[in-house]
Amino acid sequence: MVPMSTHASATGLCNFVDVSPSPFHVCRTVSVQLEDAGFVRLDETDAWPTEPGRYFLIRGGSLVAWSTERDGSGRSAGSTPAASGRSAGSTPAASGRSAGSTPAGPFRIVGGHTDSPNLRVKQHPDLQSAGWQMVGLEPYGGAWLNSWLDRDLGISGRLSMRDGNTVREVLVKVDEPILRVPQLAIHLSEDRKGVTLDPQRHVNAIWGVGNSPQSFIAYVAEREGVDPRAVLGWELMTHDLAPSAVVGVESELVSAPRLDNQGTCYAGTQALLAAVENPTAVTPVLALFDHEEVGSMSDRGAFSDLLNTVLERIVLGRGGGREEFLRTMAGSICASGDMAHATHPNYPDRHEPAHRIELGGGPVLKVNQNLRYATDSAGAGAFALACDQAGVPLQRYVHRADLPCGSTIGPITASRTGLSTVDVGAAQLAMHSSRELMGATDVKAYADALAAFLAPAQ
Repeated sequence: MVPMSTHASATGLCNFVDVSPSPFHVCRTVSVQLEDAGFVRLDETDAWPTEPGRYFLIRGGSLVAWSTERDGSGRSAGSTPAASGRSAGSTPAASGRSAGSTPAGPFRIVGGHTDSPNLRVKQHPDLQSAGWQMVGLEPYGGAWLNSWLDRDLGISGRLSMRDGNTVREVLVKVDEPILRVPQLAIHLSEDRKGVTLDPQRHVNAIWGVGNSPQSFIAYVAEREGVDPRAVLGWELMTHDLAPSAVVGVESELVSAPRLDNQGTCYAGTQALLAAVENPTAVTPVLALFDHEEVGSMSDRGAFSDLLNTVLERIVLGRGGGREEFLRTMAGSICASGDMAHATHPNYPDRHEPAHRIELGGGPVLKVNQNLRYATDSAGAGAFALACDQAGVPLQRYVHRADLPCGSTIGPITASRTGLSTVDVGAAQLAMHSSRELMGATDVKAYADALAAFLAPAQ
């Protein structure tokens, strides 16, 4: 058996991150790569295609892509026990349930999220203080606030514009150092050991001097070549302007912003592109959700109807009904991809001693007994088998029992869809910092493992 291989690389990830400063840009970047590979964009208001093909849709900052180009053998989950991870007792991932023969085949889904913690522009952003022109910012998600100080920041996101009697969207990407959140001088700190940042008072950005009022939104609109008077709404956020880079004495590391979770967005896209060139009896799906960092409770988050709706319409479009959809779901499995904590060399005591995670050590299987991760033994078996088929090593992560554990879209997806779900990722340091670090070789290893998961050996 030839291991599944992708075109993923450390430099490819760096390029992906640098052109994708917001969830909306992630979706655009992924859509360009998909269209280059023959995927067709669908609108949710359109009739669903009935012919086999490669398709994707975008809802705000979320994207779902899939291919119904199966291998043509007529095989389905009922005749390929390894395909779903839930067939009747013949694999380590078995759960006793099988999809039988269904029009779309069982789904193999790689999930992830497009958003990252950052500082976002308030609705009344124009502030003045002590002779400075300021922009009011608000932390989004669990941003590690001190890491955003004294950095050159650009602006990205989208504007909603009046266009006659309709509203249209304009993507915003200002890659120039227009904002900066200054640190307090050490001489003014009470104990010279640092300051405690108040998210209301201490993360507003400087963008000019003087007491003459300036409109930040008007500035952004003019930069994008649109009439400021037509702006009806905005979702704007800051991003670090330092380029992503392959670093280290042996070029063994990737230093970049937003690795959590664009590392998965990139790897998942590369995995899907490889999987569709090696069709099997399953239907490969890539689902990238916005708003994971703030709980996923939105029209396009993992708590929404987005994934369930798309999966059901795939089955209906292929001639199935509700019964076929339920049978297909029973034989399907999802890998929830999110970045994982590498063991920190300066803080090894903050990690579970028996579960050291290394950069360059391969993909990470994440397990939590209190279901902050959705992994069970069936899902663990399916992903471990995919890593074996891809020829990459597997690491297993457990959080310290005396520390609160973060979560992912995994438990949400599992509860909303009933899918067997496994939480996986790639190791990194400095999670939720404005700039993060991962292993260069892990980029391809992670993508290859996800590709093998999406297109399991028959």
